[in-house]
Amino acid sequence: MQLNGIKPGEGAKHYKRRVGRGIGSGIGKTAGRGHKGQKSRAGGYHKVGFEGGQMPMHRRLPKRGFKSHLLKFNAEVTLTSLEQLGLAEVDVLTLKQAGLVSQLAKNIKVVNTGTLTKAVKLNGIGATAGAKSVVEAAGGVFA
Repeated sequence: MQLNGIKPGEGAKHYKRRVGRGIGSGIGKTAGRGHKGQKSRAGGYHKVGFEGGQMPMHRRLPKRGFKSHLLKFNAEVTLTSLEQLGLAEVDVLTLKQAGLVSQLAKNIKVVNTGTLTKAVKLNGIGATAGAKSVVEAAGGVFA
């Protein structure tokens, strides 16, 4: 390899089209914009969702639903995952370290999915009514 033999990669460089540079260029005069109309003007084009003055779709349809911005701070833990964790005492920090909930989670709730046979003490963790009865039946407590 020689310094004078180095070339850019295949397809890395291509012809930059210079429009409006005379009849000889093949793209002079109207510069590929056609004749008249909004799209031919400088700075002239509609905004996103504009339908030519007709009421746009996003305004014709009704507003619906709501997504709470607090959802990212809530997390759920199943009884099965508590069983597999195998700890006698469980709090928010141990669940985060085990990777069962996200690091952003503030409110954690145990849901009634699966079974629990070990007694577990849950500190600062909520539970659904069904999950609470299963945990207490296994000898666990909520603190």
